[in-house]
Amino acid sequence: MLLSRLNGMAVMVVLCATVLLAGCEPSAPAGRVSESSPINSPYAAGAEQKNILYTAFTQRSPKFLDPARSYSTDETPYTYNIYEPLYGYHYLKRPYELIPRTATHVTEPMFLDWQGNTLDAEARPSEIVESVYDITLRPGILYQPHPVFARLDDGRFRYWPLDAEGLKDKFAIPDFKYTGTRELTAHDYVYALRRLASPRVASPIYSTLAQHVVGMEAYGKRLREVDAELRKDMPAGTRDLPWLDLRSFGFSGIEALDEYTVRIRVKGLYPQFKYWLAMTFVAPIPWEADRFYSQPGMAQRNLSLNHWPVGTGPYMLTESLQNRRHVLSRNPNFRGEPYPCEGEPGDQAAGLLADCGKMTPFIDRIIFNIEKESIPLQGKFMQGYYDIPQVDRGDTGVAMLVAASDSTEKAALYAKHGIQLPTTVEAQMQYFGFNWRDPVVGQGDTPEQQVRNRKLRQALSIAFNWEEFVAIFQNDQAQVAYGPIPPGILGYVSGEAGFNRVVYDVKDGKPQRKSLDEARRLLAEAGYPNGRHEKTGAPLVLYFDSASGAGGSSPTLDWMRRQFANIGVQLDVRSTDYNRFQEKMARGVAQMYMWGWVADYPDAENFLFLLYGPNVKAGKGGENASNYVNPAYDALFERMRDLPDGDEKAQVIAEMIKILQVDAPWMFGAFPKSGGAFQQWVGNAKPTQMVRNTLQYMKIDPTLRAQKIAEWNPPIWWPLGALMALLAAILWPAWRVLRRQERLNAFGEPPQEQFPQELRQ
Repeated sequence: MLLSRLNGMAVMVVLCATVLLAGCEPSAPAGRVSESSPINSPYAAGAEQKNILYTAFTQRSPKFLDPARSYSTDETPYTYNIYEPLYGYHYLKRPYELIPRTATHVTEPMFLDWQGNTLDAEARPSEIVESVYDITLRPGILYQPHPVFARLDDGRFRYWPLDAEGLKDKFAIPDFKYTGTRELTAHDYVYALRRLASPRVASPIYSTLAQHVVGMEAYGKRLREVDAELRKDMPAGTRDLPWLDLRSFGFSGIEALDEYTVRIRVKGLYPQFKYWLAMTFVAPIPWEADRFYSQPGMAQRNLSLNHWPVGTGPYMLTESLQNRRHVLSRNPNFRGEPYPCEGEPGDQAAGLLADCGKMTPFIDRIIFNIEKESIPLQGKFMQGYYDIPQVDRGDTGVAMLVAASDSTEKAALYAKHGIQLPTTVEAQMQYFGFNWRDPVVGQGDTPEQQVRNRKLRQALSIAFNWEEFVAIFQNDQAQVAYGPIPPGILGYVSGEAGFNRVVYDVKDGKPQRKSLDEARRLLAEAGYPNGRHEKTGAPLVLYFDSASGAGGSSPTLDWMRRQFANIGVQLDVRSTDYNRFQEKMARGVAQMYMWGWVADYPDAENFLFLLYGPNVKAGKGGENASNYVNPAYDALFERMRDLPDGDEKAQVIAEMIKILQVDAPWMFGAFPKSGGAFQQWVGNAKPTQMVRNTLQYMKIDPTLRAQKIAEWNPPIWWPLGALMALLAAILWPAWRVLRRQERLNAFGEPPQEQFPQELRQ
């Protein structure tokens, strides 16, 4: 019995040692683990050596993968790699260049007058009644394998119609055994554009496009009537509605001229329309998919385009576990596209042109695992278990650069691991605005007051040191702006020609912010010498509306107060929540504010319209939050808006920017940077928030990844030695007691009480 007890104790210690040693492996994402894989690895045994990219998502699964509804950044890694709009953007070139995806080329529109006669390209905008886009498709493009196309031998659809029995074991698209495909046609784009007007889709872009596409607004009203008729005998709240077949309801603004030609008729002249054709809102939708997902019972099982897309792009969704894991796999029907051979300066040296001409995509699968907390995500990235922390985030790399600048230890760690942290200035901006309707900082009622108020705004623009703001609050991860157009967009001017001469002097070819003495001089000419009213002597108090909810006190707000105080101006901060802030902006009662803008497309119009008079926010709900109105600027905007890209358009933009620099309705603020974080084995990685189908161009070196994961996560053996010592410490006294008993047994059995209590039987 004593020997049995000792053996049991030894087994227990060994088991504890095994568990503790297993716990010494670094933690990693949840995943499928085989018997031979490390207990905490996200990979099945040997999977780290396969051509798979691992990344994460942190909030929730993407809500809308239906391209007509998707309008969130976290959905774009899926939608833009599964679907193909007519156009896209060159992966490497800056300024951004529009290129064809499924189209044969980027089409120039044909212009028509009131009689339907064709006008030449030099026609005056007032003569142009319609711009007609005839877009030709590449033949031979195939959809991904999908059950919506599966057919029986007699040609009938295999999964239409499906009764309850046929659907009972179907909860995901892979549950359908049979798949099929067919060629992409112009009719699929027509169907997709019609869907934007469907009341069942509720596309966020419908109202915008309906303003421009001929007949689209009336078509939307017609569809609402048809849908109401189909619903009239259905129970309220039912999700199983009769299919609304959009092939039966069309309109003249969008039609298929033949199998490979889409015609889109746009009202008047709208050169920016081409950029809408690069968004997934106009990705093709096969009517078979719309009908397939309309069957009874599908919606209750999340079988819909929102969860299971049907596209022609390089990848397709093959696994979807809500709020857990999603997998994109190479589309076997994708035709392949060559990697670009041109880029911007520096791309060659960065190795971004090494794969020139090779067919994409390079990666076989992309696996998205959920990570609800940022600290474990960062830790697992540093262990090598994630190749990119989050594909859809442009701030991860910036945050890591900031951390490296604050910590030499982190900087050394990132360098040791070879982490790539490239950054780029994005098509977005942060600005400080003045309300043009305000009597103090706005336009002013009389010519004299207009001059005085303009000098006040200029003085404040000089005093507000944006270089310091960027250094302190954005850790130098932004570019100070001299105008409203960011780099990478036609109209942005680099170097001396682009400097704001109202706010800056030029010294040795570099901008130098004008002195505070200059700001004080302008302030005095505005009627406020030393920050006091020239007649009453009352201090000048300006009001800043903040949506921070910080109660008027925060490091940023305190810094802003000091900037104004440098020239004797008092800043009163009115802090509120964002809803209240938006309400005040809508009424036009905020005197000063800070806001930002992210471009939908890379055209100067998408920034300059923020100061276009007819777009004022107060009373009209436009995006001109400063309510700025200048007839000269508005006339130039209308001219610029109708011009094609080129020197003439650039010149008009330059004139507009000069007006804004003098009028100063904004302090132009800064253009934030975005940055990616990529492991050293990730190739062709270039940060961008405009190009969304980036996964198509990236590549992985699985051999290097496996090597580095093994190097960074070695087995930790010291606990085994400690546990062996513990085992010896436990068993050695017991062994001595056992030996003593054996010796005593030779002379007779001693009393039981001579043995320790724990060894008595």
